[in-house]
Amino acid sequence: QGCTQKYIVKNYFYYYLFKFSAALGEEIFYITFLPFTYWNIDHSVSRRMIIVWSIVMYIGQVSKDILKWPRPLSPPVVKLEMRTNAEYGMPSTHAMAATAISFSFFIATMNQYKYPFELGLAAAFVFSTLVCLSRLYTGMHTVLDVIGGALISAVLLVLLYPAWDTIDHLLLTSPFCPLFSIVVPLVLCYNYPKLDYYSPTRGDTTTILGAAAGATVGFWLNNQYSASAPTGTSVQPGLPLTSSTMVFVLARFFTGILVVLLTRWLTKSVVLGVLGYRYQFPMGDLQARRRLEVEVPYKFVTYSCVGLTATVLVPLLHQLLGLM
Repeated sequence: QGCTQKYIVKNYFYYYLFKFSAALGEEIFYITFLPFTYWNIDHSVSRRMIIVWSIVMYIGQVSKDILKWPRPLSPPVVKLEMRTNAEYGMPSTHAMAATAISFSFFIATMNQYKYPFELGLAAAFVFSTLVCLSRLYTGMHTVLDVIGGALISAVLLVLLYPAWDTIDHLLLTSPFCPLFSIVVPLVLCYNYPKLDYYSPTRGDTTTILGAAAGATVGFWLNNQYSASAPTGTSVQPGLPLTSSTMVFVLARFFTGILVVLLTRWLTKSVVLGVLGYRYQFPMGDLQARRRLEVEVPYKFVTYSCVGLTATVLVPLLHQLLGLM
């Protein structure tokens, strides 16, 4: 059910702060920050973040639909979001994603770039804390949901960290990487836990695994053809940003995002058109798009193309335009 409660905002600072913080755990953040890291900071950092993010999010999404813990009752809480209200609560995947992304970025960069350790740790802590608090403010999670999500993510980070280099090496060099990167996520999506009613968790999980699959294949292709890493005009934590560096960074970012969004729109239209013809439904039929045989292929293909475009086509375009 949608949110029908009326509310009065008494403190606009907290309202906009936590609405913005909540967006840091959603697609708009993933589709901008993760590619930004790849285009402008460091390929190896981006690879590790995407690997950790996809594993953590899959475990979090599946855990929700296995545990089936309800979200906070409304009333007494006021829910400021509608879409995710159909999902279960424990664990908070916003908290999991924020913890995984912020601390994996910190861990991956602390030995590569010159910046104060305390500053990096504080930034990761503040980022994850703001996202966690936003889930309480918006009424979407209990304190236990948020703490559970952050702790699960932290444990997974500890377990994955020793295998980072090994996983990264295999994904870059193994001849089976493209097949593995596509088949395993697809099997997981088609065998997602079934619920008695529709929930967006399966679709969101397919989106995440699809994007990670496309990006992983892109990493492998780049390694096979020795695609160049970002040059000296990249953003490096701890170094001052010059005006020329900022011009290159912004140009790469906006050019890349435009291509990524265009790819998403075009691929989604084509795939939905093909599936609509195959299963005889109009593209605007929301119920048909929620069916397993439609939702999984359309979202997986769409976002795997997005991941592949962000890691292969966009860097090639950057080189062509002289932005590297």
